[in-house]
Order: sequence, then structure tokens, then C-alpha cells
Amino acid sequence: MLFRSHWKSRYKTISGAADCWWRPWLVLLWWSCLTQSTCGSGALEESKHLVIQREGEFDVTYNDTVTSENQTIYAFNHTVSWNKTEGVRVSVDVLSQNLKSPILFVVRQKQAVLSFQVPLILRGLYQRKYPYNHLGRTLCQPPTKSASETQYFFVDVSTLSNQGTNYQLRVSRVESFTLQTDKTFSFTASPSQPQYFKYVFPEGVDTVIVKVSSDMNFPCSVMSIQDIQCPVYDLDNNVAFIGMYQTMTKKGAITVQRKDFPSNSFYVVVVVKTEDEACGGPLRFYPLRPDELIDAGNRSKILDVVVSPAIKSEVYVMGMLFCLGIFLSFYLLTLLVACLHNKRAKKRELFENLADTSPAETASLLGKNGKTPASPNEYGSLTDSTVSSEAVTDGAPSLDSAASADNYGYLERPLENVGRSRQESLSSIEEDDYDTLDDINSDKNIVRTKKYLCVSDLSRKDKRVLSKKYQIYFWNIATIAVFYALPVIQLVITYQTVVNVTGNQDICYYNFMCAHPLGALSAFNNILSNLGYVMLGLLFLLIVLKRDIVHNRALSCQDINALECGIPKHFGLFYAMGTALMMEGLLSACYHVCPNYTNFQFDTSFMYMIAGLCMLKLYQKRHPDINASAYTAYACLAAVIFFSVLGVVFGRGNTVFWIIFSVIHILATLLLSTQLYYMGRWRLDSGVLRRMVYIVYTDCIRQCSGPMYIDRMVLLVMGNIVNWSLAAYGLIERPNDFASYLLAIAICNLLLYFAFYIIMKLRSGERIQCLALVCILFTAVVWGFALYFFFQGLSTWQKTPAESREHNRDCILLSFFDDHDIWHFLSSIAMFGSFLVLLTMDDDLDTVQRDKIYVF
Repeated sequence: MLFRSHWKSRYKTISGAADCWWRPWLVLLWWSCLTQSTCGSGALEESKHLVIQREGEFDVTYNDTVTSENQTIYAFNHTVSWNKTEGVRVSVDVLSQNLKSPILFVVRQKQAVLSFQVPLILRGLYQRKYPYNHLGRTLCQPPTKSASETQYFFVDVSTLSNQGTNYQLRVSRVESFTLQTDKTFSFTASPSQPQYFKYVFPEGVDTVIVKVSSDMNFPCSVMSIQDIQCPVYDLDNNVAFIGMYQTMTKKGAITVQRKDFPSNSFYVVVVVKTEDEACGGPLRFYPLRPDELIDAGNRSKILDVVVSPAIKSEVYVMGMLFCLGIFLSFYLLTLLVACLHNKRAKKRELFENLADTSPAETASLLGKNGKTPASPNEYGSLTDSTVSSEAVTDGAPSLDSAASADNYGYLERPLENVGRSRQESLSSIEEDDYDTLDDINSDKNIVRTKKYLCVSDLSRKDKRVLSKKYQIYFWNIATIAVFYALPVIQLVITYQTVVNVTGNQDICYYNFMCAHPLGALSAFNNILSNLGYVMLGLLFLLIVLKRDIVHNRALSCQDINALECGIPKHFGLFYAMGTALMMEGLLSACYHVCPNYTNFQFDTSFMYMIAGLCMLKLYQKRHPDINASAYTAYACLAAVIFFSVLGVVFGRGNTVFWIIFSVIHILATLLLSTQLYYMGRWRLDSGVLRRMVYIVYTDCIRQCSGPMYIDRMVLLVMGNIVNWSLAAYGLIERPNDFASYLLAIAICNLLLYFAFYIIMKLRSGERIQCLALVCILFTAVVWGFALYFFFQGLSTWQKTPAESREHNRDCILLSFFDDHDIWHFLSSIAMFGSFLVLLTMDDDLDTVQRDKIYVF
């Protein structure tokens, strides 16, 4: 009826407008055709095969034939209203085989044209061709301006084939075209039959999460979020042209915000890919001829889609307040402990004043010291020093303890006079000036070869020289942090911009089931949870600063405990550790802006530094004179990071790289073991092999003698066993995550050295104070829980983005934080606790003379 009325109106218009001139020409044309017999038959043939027009009906299957001499047009109409949206789906099936020319279908709508050929040829990797004879396409819905409107569309069928080609055409309505909130809808899709649905934001909902899931890993598919516009890009070769998209196997999730879609609605498009390489699947076909058509087989996939409201702004506020509250509580706890400590110190001072000796005894005691107080302040300082000295004498090991120590291999040594002068000139002193004197060199060669060393033997250098030496650690790491962080921040901002502009969510490996955007940031919760590293690192710096001030005040008062007792206090490494913890939080936050394969070293670089600085601090406690300089230490850490980058880029499955790395690992372990065993008193030169052979001959062949330094040998043997085992594991297994493997090596060595230090401390008759013991137990428990959440593995860049999303899970804390966020919380607390253990572990030695503190 539509075409009939259209033809009549056009005919009337022509006849009314040109009735005055067209009749003579028509008579002339008719006369010419009569005189030529071929003209009449050709005109009739042309009019017979020009166009076949049909009025189409929904849900009716049309079986027809098309050739190059005819064209069939199907006309459809349907009613579109504001309150109800119905999708229209066109399904086509070609029944003929071995077609030389495809059939072209053109769907003409009010504001769009959709065209496709059957068989549909989709290209895969290396230009492989996959034909599909059965197609199904959903028509886009142009917006309507009235409450109800009748819209028309036409399906044109044509071909260039001279032979008749049979086909089937069916146009049907999609009743469930509009998705409902929190209602799961199941559907089937294939490469030639993509599906998409419409979702309209309800009132009061500004953000939703679109989740698509399937029980089938393969075939690989793509989910896309597109604006309401025509055309809809719903084929494998164009789905990435617009909107946001991500590949998926079993899971896919995209967070959609209302502000990104002016129409307050969007399309959810699901496309099945022609091949599975993008999802980590195998490459099944290897065609020998480039033009060969490959049968893709059955690539249908059953999927479920559900759209759920995302969290509201109140949840963001609660998450931020929760994060701040946790770490501010550590500030309050630290303040409380400091107040209790000061109160206890004042009570102790008051008790000492009450229990003070008589004036005559005090004068006699001052006479022995050869000084008279010039003021009450000086009198008080001297009294404190005297009490401290008496406490040292009273706390000296008894004969039983000395005998016990001798049973462990230590010899009892008499208490030596340590009241030597520590006055320094005000001139600048450099370490090299002090360390190159001949007598000091001779003294070092003698002292460091003693069988039983004490801290006084390895703390002979001027403390101002060592303080300057260890302060370089802090200034160097501060400089490294600035030069490292600035390009990192610039790069991750670029990554986030690329993600937002291109919509390619395969670039970043988020936990998409719990990724809450804020502004331009796609996963704000993963960034916020790193706040603990920064806040606790700053708190540790404040604690170290307070101790540094107290210690300098004691030195200025000539306190004998500060001068001659306890582990020598050098705070440069502690400052460097606190700075490294803060930088770890900053760089981890930068990494989680867009976590992926290329920037994973941002998250691990300062972890290596933290592990290295902790080991250096443990070694410095008993070896302050011979600890590595900042330049050497950071050069070694730079080499570690260099190998980390090489391993991430070239290490996957590369046997040559793993052989080279394992050899370097073992050689470095041997060199470090030699350095530690001989306290640096050896040389790496051309005669090292000759000296090694001589030692083996004299100590193992000529006479069987045990190692001179038993404790050091036990530690180094254990360390070599662990490192050689890790090297063998890496060479055999060749793990894909080389950065984590390298970090595991550093952590294993740190834990081994820390356990050895604790055991040797207790074995030497020393004790661990209550505060340090609480820190050790608390830190061990927190580390256990932290590692549990770390190994949950919500995402991994070792696999394809689609495979990584199989590990995605929902939020588990406040509907805002996931397992990895809890790892950030707990690991920052555990690192802070570990630093406190290193800071307070040897507080029991503050009143013990250094020649009674053993080196191990």
C-alpha cells in the first residue's frame, strides 16, 4: 500500500506539471519502437526485471531467489514510542553453496543505512578468511521526537550473480531490547550474529556497572559500551572504533557514568571474535594458500548481562574517612606511647633523686671525677651520668652468664676502661682523611681478624665522619625519588589519557569488578589504599627525628651512655628507609593508575630499595665502620632494577637470559659471602685464584681445620644454600613474573639475615625489650594476613587482559576496597612495624658497654 500510494502521487504530479509537452515525445518513441521489433522486447524485458517490491511483515520467513537481473525491496514499518523501545533484528541465511558473487543486503532507515554481504567474510590473524552464511544484525533505533511515531525501513536484496541464489530473510522484534536494572538477561552471540541492548539510567543513579559473564572460556568475545547513535559498531573489525571496550573470556565488567552519555542511555554491545588469540587461546588453523576460506566451525557463545547501580558518593566519603582513620590512629598511638615513656622517665628521675646519696658522698664522688659543678644543670647531668654508669656496672654479666657464653663459643673478657676522650675539633673531618693513616690501616688489619669481635672493635672511626657517611643515604634516595617520580607521574597520566580517549580498557589490568572511578582516574580505590605507605613513612621519619634529637642532646651533655654504650646510633639509613616507604606509596599509586606489563617496575623498584636498606641497617648495627657506602649500595640496587627491567622485557621463556642471570646471581652471592666472611680484608685481583687454592690446600688437604669464624660461616652457608636454590628454581621453572621472582630473592635474604640476627642476639645473652617484642609479634601476624590477601591474585599482567579478568572479584570491604587494597593497608602497616623492630630491637644495649656487645 505504501509503494502504491507513493507511485500514484508521483504519477499525478508528473502528469499535471508536464501535460503540455510530453505527449508528442511519447508518441514519437512509441512509433520508433513499432518500427524496430527489438526495441519493444528489450523495453518489456527491462521493465519486467527492474525492481520487485514487497510489503514485509514481522516474524515471517521469506524464501526467495535473487539474480543480477532483479532486485527485491521489502518495506517494513513499526511504531516507536518514548515509554517503550523495541529492537528490530534482521536475520539472513543463504541456502546456495559455492557462490561466486555474494548477496548484498542494504537496510535503509530514517537516519542510517546498514549494509552487509552474505557470505560475510571476516578476517583473522595473518589475513585468514572465515566465511559466514548465516547473519543476524540488530537495527539501531533513531530517536523519536513525539510520544508515538511510525517509522519505515526497507531491506534491499541484490547480487551480481547470473545464477539464481536462494536466501531466507526474517525480520523480528526484540522484546527484551531494553535492559532492566539488576535483572540478568541471557542471550547467544556469534561472530556473524552480534547482539546489543539498550540501557537507560534510572532517576537517582549516576553510575552503573555492566557485567557480562559466561560459563565458556572460548570463543573469545568483546563487550563494548557505545552511545545511542547510528550506526552501531557491532562487528569484530569495527567494534573498537567508538566507545569503551574490553575483551573477555568468562568475565567482563565496565563502569559507566551518566556524565559520559548526554542521552542518559547507552548500548551494551557484545561481539564474538573470529579467533581466540586476543584472549590467550590457541591458533587453530594454518592455511597454506592466502586466499583459502577457512571454516570457523561453531563459535556461538551463551552469555549473561546484568546492569547494577554502582556505589554512591557517600561510599567514597566513607572509604576515604576509613583510610585516614586507620593511619591517623597510628599517630595517636605513637603519641600515647611517647607520653607514657616520658612519664615513666620522669618517675625514674624522681626516684633516682630521692634515692640519691648524701652531700658528703656526692662531694667525694665529684672529687673522684676531678670536677665541681658550675651550675645545678651540670650537677644534674653528672648525677645522671653517674647513675647510668652504676647501672652499667650493676648490669654487667655474672660469672654464670659468662660461662654460659663461653659454652656458645665466646670467651669471657675483662671489662676494659672505655672512658677515653671523645672530644673532637670543630674543623671538618672527612672519612678518607681519617681512614688512610698508616697506623689505622695496620690496626684494622689486626683487629678485624680477631676470632671474637665486639662492637667497640668495629666502631673506632669518628662518629661525625660516620654520621656524614650515612646521611648520604638519605640525600641520595631523596634525589633518586625526585628524578624517578617525575617521569613516572607524567607517564601514568599519559596512560590514563589514552585509556579515556581510546576507550581501550585492555591497556590497564584493573580489578574491574571493584574499580571505582573518580574524575579521570579509573580505579580510585587502588590509589587511595596506598595512602598508608606515605603516612606511616612520614610517621617513621618523625619517630627517627625525635630519637636523633634526643641522642644529639645526650652527646652534647657528654652522657657516658651515649658516648661509650650501646649500638652506635647513626640515623641516616633510618631516614632513607622512611623516605623509601613514602616513595613506595607514591609509586604504587602511580602504578595503579594504569597497571600493566610496561610499568610494573614502578611498583617494585622501591621495594628492592627497602629490602636492601633493611639488610644494610642490620649489618650496620654491629659493623658501623665497615658498612657499604651509599654510592656502592645504590649502584648495586640500580643493577638489581636494571636486571628487573631486562627480565620483564626479555626473560619470558628466554633460556639464554636465565642462564646468564643465574650465573651472575651465584657469582654475586659468592663475592658477597667472601666480603662478609673476611670483613672486607681481601682483594679481588689476579692472585685471588692462587690464594683460594692455597687456602683449600692448607685448611682442607694438609690439615683438616674448621672455619675460624663459625657464626659467620653458618650464616653464609645458609645464605648460599637459599640463593643457589632460588637460582636453580629460576633456571628450571623460568617464571613469567621476573620482577616478583627478583623481589622474592631479596625478601628471602632479608628474612634469613633477620632470623639469624635474632637468634644470635638471644644466643649472646642479650634480651629483647617489651616494646620491641610487641613490635615483632604484631609485625609477624600482620605480615601473615597481608601475604594471604596478596596471593589472592585479582589480576595479573602475565596473562592476556581477558584471562586476567577471570580473577576479578567484587569488593569485600565497605563495598569500596578489594583484596588488593587490603594488601596495601596491611603491608604498609607491616613495613612500618618492621622498621620499628629495627629501630628498637637493640634498646636493651643502651647501657651496655660496647666492648661487651658481640659482633655477629
